[in-house]
Amino acid sequence: MSIKKLTDSLTINRADSGFYKGFNQVVTIGSKLLISLLVLWAIIWPQEAAAVLSSIQGIALGSFGAWYIYAMALFFVVCILLAFVPSVGNIRLGGADTKPEFSRFSWFSMMFGAGIGIGMLTYATGEPIYHFANNPDIIQGLVEPKQAETLDSVYRYTFLHWGVNAWCTYALVGLSLAYFGFNRGLPLTIRSGLTPLFGNRLSGVLGHAVDITAVLATILGMAVTIGFGISQFASGVYNITGADWMMNEGTPSDAAMLLALLVVMALSTLSALSGVGKGIKWLSNLNMGLSCLLLLFFLAFGSTLLSFELLAKGVTDYVINIVPMVFNVEEKGSPLGDWQAGWTIFYWAWWIAFAPFVGMFFARISKGRSIREFILGAVMVPSLMCFVWFTFVGGTALDLELSGQAEGQILGANISSQLYEVINIMLSPEAARLMSLMIVVLLLTYLVTSAVLVINTINAGGDVAHTGRSHIIVWGSALTIVIAALLIAGGLGAIKTAMIIGALPFSLIMVLMALALLKAVLLPDPDSQPDPGEERPEPA
Repeated sequence: MSIKKLTDSLTINRADSGFYKGFNQVVTIGSKLLISLLVLWAIIWPQEAAAVLSSIQGIALGSFGAWYIYAMALFFVVCILLAFVPSVGNIRLGGADTKPEFSRFSWFSMMFGAGIGIGMLTYATGEPIYHFANNPDIIQGLVEPKQAETLDSVYRYTFLHWGVNAWCTYALVGLSLAYFGFNRGLPLTIRSGLTPLFGNRLSGVLGHAVDITAVLATILGMAVTIGFGISQFASGVYNITGADWMMNEGTPSDAAMLLALLVVMALSTLSALSGVGKGIKWLSNLNMGLSCLLLLFFLAFGSTLLSFELLAKGVTDYVINIVPMVFNVEEKGSPLGDWQAGWTIFYWAWWIAFAPFVGMFFARISKGRSIREFILGAVMVPSLMCFVWFTFVGGTALDLELSGQAEGQILGANISSQLYEVINIMLSPEAARLMSLMIVVLLLTYLVTSAVLVINTINAGGDVAHTGRSHIIVWGSALTIVIAALLIAGGLGAIKTAMIIGALPFSLIMVLMALALLKAVLLPDPDSQPDPGEERPEPA
């Protein structure tokens, strides 16, 4: 295979001196200005900001719901194609002789922790419990809610949202950045993934707009993820301490959420200052160890037989139905359409908004992997881990409700508290507090795998060596203020709304990245230089 050498076709100007030395000032300052405007708007006019955001969200979901569905379907198809075309799958990121920096265990741990671990802790109980009461099969009258026969439909939709599609979104961005960065000699930043389509025009205003959009999507995607995380963190601390001020009518109080936010973001910033190879690697290994320990607890003491049954049936049902589910678009305004907008399209927007952070992180830790190994490792392994987690944790919660042991205690709890309610029912009060403490620590290991390093890399035009310690502190503070402002404006609902809106422009960039990557690896320029990452036979 041959490729066009693109190194000379993309130049990103960086400041030579001053506070912004090493950074592209247009991207960095432009991102800060837009974030500052959002924060000031949310703080000065919180009610008006919440109303306007909600109105725009309605327009986005109503007009672009099908776009989100088909865009995610494209990412799924492109990843499968790239993994299983032999001439493409064998290409090694960074060159044929490049060796991976991290062991497979550390690699998987960091990918899983950076991916959807925070949301998974919240939704492993919450989503199966919700779909137990309401899902498309129930809406269509095919099954009754909250019955044993409902269980088969619960995991079809849960696996849709947390399975291959989610991880293909991350893998696509990560593979694009890694391929163009390590094999084409381009900067490790979002605009590089569009070079086969737009060439050196990305050196100017167009490229700056692409990178600013990526920074904003990362901020808003992380805001949702951290918002869910601090809500569950506060619920966990309440379950341990019983401090009444931390809860307000069954949900974490604003004071508890803001205090949790300060603790989490301080630790997250310290993690970013330590770098990928030190603190984040150590935290990711700890994270995987604690995740496995929690799973072993549910394997030993949870509803093990039911969980294995749900896993087997769920995976089979998911594989059989994945193609029609991925391409399915429900009628807008219908009961099924409302369910799809509230669940599937929300998730698709979340994964897209989260993709710049996770994709950039995947790229940075995956040098030396082949394209096939990268896609299978970044998609299949984490998906299976999610399936196991959701069936063992969520299956136990469902069994407790079906058997009557929970007496509605889990169904009636706020989503951030449902996992702790499962623990409270299963264990004595003292043991439940100890287990809650472990879950809180596990949450912290997910939360402090920082997006700030990714934001810095984009602002520095792809220069991963330029850490910009003062800028890490600035962006850590900025992310904290954004989340706090949106919480004040409308709680988690306002954060989710802002994320859905912010994901829309980046979804277009991702579609273009998918097309550019296909063009680069499947339609090479015949007059260009050979790809240093392709594994070719020795000459005779």
